[in-house]
Amino acid sequence: MAKLYFKYGSMGSSKTAQALITKYNYEEKGMTVWLVKPSADTRDGEVVLRSRVGLEANAEVVAPQTDVLDRFSLREKVDVIIVDECQFMTTQQIDQLRYIVDVYNIPVLCFGLRTDFLSTLFDGSRRLFEVADTISEIKAICDCGAKATTNARIDAEGYIVTEGDQLLLGGNDRYLAMCHKCWIRNIREHRKVK
Repeated sequence: MAKLYFKYGSMGSSKTAQALITKYNYEEKGMTVWLVKPSADTRDGEVVLRSRVGLEANAEVVAPQTDVLDRFSLREKVDVIIVDECQFMTTQQIDQLRYIVDVYNIPVLCFGLRTDFLSTLFDGSRRLFEVADTISEIKAICDCGAKATTNARIDAEGYIVTEGDQLLLGGNDRYLAMCHKCWIRNIREHRKVK
């Protein structure tokens, strides 16, 4: 029986690396993987999915208006679907992935962030929390040694940003994973963190 998996973590928790390792493991067993990423993720180019440790693969890009079921039906064979940056998927797209699991008995593994830089759920993540069969956290560590749970957005001077659009792509230059206690303290004391 296939399942819908949501594997979430803060920035720097190796979500993309784990997605690519999972892809490799399935392919090593002779299975066909459909690797998907939302069009909002343009950091590494239009179709490239790249982890911070250097693993990479080409992925099929889906825009917010893309019907995932239509794209799925065009594929000859799919044994498993892996979605990276799933937080950028729409609620409808998550429901379509849920449908594929239920009707076609194909496992779907979604990797992504739980919350944005203000600790607010992304739409795709919210829907996965509602409909996923298995939810697991990929852990990262704050500089203080505690578990990182927030994605602090950092400005050019190294201070935490507390306003702006939800979507602003970036890596270590713009985001820093922190525990909630350090995040709040650094905001309150307006401390330079990077």
